[in-house]
Amino acid sequence: MTAEQVVGRFAPSPTGPLHLGSLVAAVGSYCLARQVGGRWLLRMEDLDAPRVVPGAADEILFALDKLGLHWDEEVVWQSRRVEAYQAAVERLRNQGQVFDCACSRKEILMSAPHPGEEGPVYPGTCRPGLPAGRKPRALRIIVPDRQICFTDGVFGPMQQVLSEAVGDFVLRRADGMFAYQLAVVVDDAASRINQVVRGADLLSSTPRQIFLHACLGSPVPEYIHLPLLTDRHGEKISKRHGVVSFDPKVNPSALIVRALSLLGQIVPEEIGKSAPAEVLEWACRNLDRKRIPLSPQGLVLDDLAFNCEKKRKPH
Repeated sequence: MTAEQVVGRFAPSPTGPLHLGSLVAAVGSYCLARQVGGRWLLRMEDLDAPRVVPGAADEILFALDKLGLHWDEEVVWQSRRVEAYQAAVERLRNQGQVFDCACSRKEILMSAPHPGEEGPVYPGTCRPGLPAGRKPRALRIIVPDRQICFTDGVFGPMQQVLSEAVGDFVLRRADGMFAYQLAVVVDDAASRINQVVRGADLLSSTPRQIFLHACLGSPVPEYIHLPLLTDRHGEKISKRHGVVSFDPKVNPSALIVRALSLLGQIVPEEIGKSAPAEVLEWACRNLDRKRIPLSPQGLVLDDLAFNCEKKRKPH
């Protein structure tokens, strides 16, 4: 892959302001694309309308701008791309790769052969056709009974048998909404994304996305998964824990340095005192993928008081 060919992206969900875990993904994806002269695009994954928080997208855009994480091209909004997802579904239907499913979650749970990566494995009940008298709820894709292998840029060789890990998975939900797995593949292909840098919570989704790329005839990107940030109890850092703050007292450079340190990078003290643009310039030149840790950092939330508004679960 040459420098001119690299196109990375950051794809936050506007379900709240930017949090530290997302900031690490943003900084990591930005630097890994820029350090080889690549482009860095921004996509707002606002397809799941009930979860979208009004004003959150603007807050995220404002935060990224203040940090100096400037993107190329216009922002892509998933909510405006429903026709593209429908076209992909029709293509898969014409290829005989999808089927209507009438099963409820309860029915799948009761009949699943075993637990999978993200819940019960779909047992294939409606693959031969809808049971008599049942109406379609979701749309599923037929998965192969073979290993899907790829080499992650941090975690190394990975493999998964979709039929055992998830079964025939959903492309359009019972509420009519297109599933994340479909939307992200269609969008990455449309934007010619060939470097996907994101959190390791999506590592198990990657074989499904590789499979969908193959079904739709689009190139498979390079995947680089960053370790999840956890609190002292091993819980993933999310919006309910730490929201990146941008009041006048906060130094954006300190946030970038914090993100880089969580990626295993050693930032010289004098660089950390520089403006955000200079910190990012240093990071783009010096970020070492080999230093990115394989395991979570065991982040202690109390250490974030200087740059985050801490949010706790209600007791």
